[in-house]
Amino acid sequence: MSVTDPQPPAPDPRSDAAQEALHDRIAADSLTTRRDYLRIVATVSGGLAVGGVAVASGILHRHGDSEGAPEAKRIADQLLPGESLAFRYPGSEDRAVAVRLEDGTLAGYSAVCTHLACGVLWRKDRGSEGELYCPCHEGVFDARTGEVTAGPPPRGLPKVVLVEETDGSVWAIGTARSGESAREGLCRQLGDDRPELADRLGCSGASARGAAGERSERT
Repeated sequence: MSVTDPQPPAPDPRSDAAQEALHDRIAADSLTTRRDYLRIVATVSGGLAVGGVAVASGILHRHGDSEGAPEAKRIADQLLPGESLAFRYPGSEDRAVAVRLEDGTLAGYSAVCTHLACGVLWRKDRGSEGELYCPCHEGVFDARTGEVTAGPPPRGLPKVVLVEETDGSVWAIGTARSGESAREGLCRQLGDDRPELADRLGCSGASARGAAGERSERT
């Protein structure tokens, strides 16, 4: 008795053709996927670049850009130490955040990062007083002043001027640009619209002193 190895069956031409067609389809799908991926990456990268240029050049709306005095808005019945509140002010497109520090200080800021306009979050458990944090590029802002303490943001957060009434309610009454104090922002916005309030804040006196100083320098 002889033993022989089994011979493989003859190849089926139809099977070879099916395999080649499947290979061609996979290759085409792979090429399409690579092209789509590169197109998505290019689109996102381009969008971030354009967004960065737009924010830096001031094309996009910035919190506190309005010249007129915004209407006062009640944002909370009460805000306790350690608490924060997200709200919109002065317009429906202006994201803002109010925080009450542990010592009772009330502070309000734009909730839009000055780097690439990502949302800013309040982190109570960071540092001695908490911090305002942008998760997109690790930007960090001081909770008491709004100034940059870490990361790529080029300037501090614009302020939202907050006041507390005797009943404990918290009101937003104006905004201040990056680098402006709350009083400077209010004086700029009030201008001739609400002179009685401007006088109470001492805006008129400050303007008059500034004008007098400029005249004395010129003479």
